[in-house]
Amino acid sequence: MSDTHDNLPLIDKAVRRFLDENVELVLHAGDYVAPFVISHFKPFKGKFIGVFGNNDGDHELLRRRFAEFNLEIRGIFAEVKADDTRIALLHGGEPGIAPGPSELLRSLLSSECFDVIVHGHVHDAGIERKGKTLIVNPGEVCGYLTGKPSVALLNTKTMQARIIPLEVKP
Repeated sequence: MSDTHDNLPLIDKAVRRFLDENVELVLHAGDYVAPFVISHFKPFKGKFIGVFGNNDGDHELLRRRFAEFNLEIRGIFAEVKADDTRIALLHGGEPGIAPGPSELLRSLLSSECFDVIVHGHVHDAGIERKGKTLIVNPGEVCGYLTGKPSVALLNTKTMQARIIPLEVKP
């Protein structure tokens, strides 16, 4: 998941979907925005690892909130091992830099040294393969830019990923 941007009803919906799907590990590619959203991840009982995005405010308070709920936040980048899968987790953008992928994301994409790269930032959901690397952008949970809130699910045994729309009721 990525780009939750304080949208509490859709965060709650995403967490319920993870519970319904028996997800064991949630990766959040940043842009929570405010620390008060972190308590909404508490119902998820599996492992939760996040990184900071370019719109996240008070990093220290976010770290404290993550710790209060036994969730992990690793900084701007995390290397995650799930089963035998090496996953790079990052937001993909930088504060004060023009929109688009950061130098770190571009470098990771060209290196093909991870099995999977999970990133957000551009808010457009997508799954693609570059060489041996599966690239997953779960889209935006918030739905603010595209109007299509979503998350992604990855099966690390089959290496199949899919985008899951989060229905919005009018």
